[in-house]
Amino acid sequence: MPSPTPQPEPESQSPPPGPRAQRLHQIHAASLTRTLDKLAYENLAPCFPTIARRAEPILRQVQSQMVQKLREKSEAEFGAILRARGVVGKLNELEGVVAAAAEEQARVRAEEERTGEGKDDRIPPHLLPPQDILAAHLSSRLAAHQSLLNARLQTTQAQNALLADHVRQQRQEMDELLRQLDRAVEDVRGANAVLGAVADELAAEARAVDGQLRAEMAS
Repeated sequence: MPSPTPQPEPESQSPPPGPRAQRLHQIHAASLTRTLDKLAYENLAPCFPTIARRAEPILRQVQSQMVQKLREKSEAEFGAILRARGVVGKLNELEGVVAAAAEEQARVRAEEERTGEGKDDRIPPHLLPPQDILAAHLSSRLAAHQSLLNARLQTTQAQNALLADHVRQQRQEMDELLRQLDRAVEDVRGANAVLGAVADELAAEARAVDGQLRAEMAS
């Protein structure tokens, strides 16, 4: 038993459609037509080759009635859904909101042009560059990490300062050792200079003493 087709409600219960509601009806009608075109006789006949060959007029009539019934049922159900959800009224309300917003925007622009204000206002969010939008989203999340990194940086800087002082002290100690070594070298050079004048005499005396010792041991 076929399901009953929803009966359309009186037109008085549905407000007249505005531009957006009319466009919605047009889109539905175009989509429904494209869908039902798939049920054309040329596409249906190959499914029933015997009937198409022996009773083509009957098959054409059945195809036409089927398409018509599907169209009527789809349109009725679509209208019932629109009425149940109050789609037309809501779209009409949207039309009013959009129109009011456009009027307000035009009024504000006219006022700004008249007074010269608003020329240096902040850039609207949708015109901001990507890096600014990304920074705005990440700044709050990265604040805690930034504080932690700043603390670590300060600790590292303090440690580096201590290491620098230690290295400076070691350099001072090395410089002092080098100065002491230079003084020792100067002392050795001075001693060599003093001994250089009597070195030959000392050598001659040493050889003479050595000769005497050898002679005494031989006798």
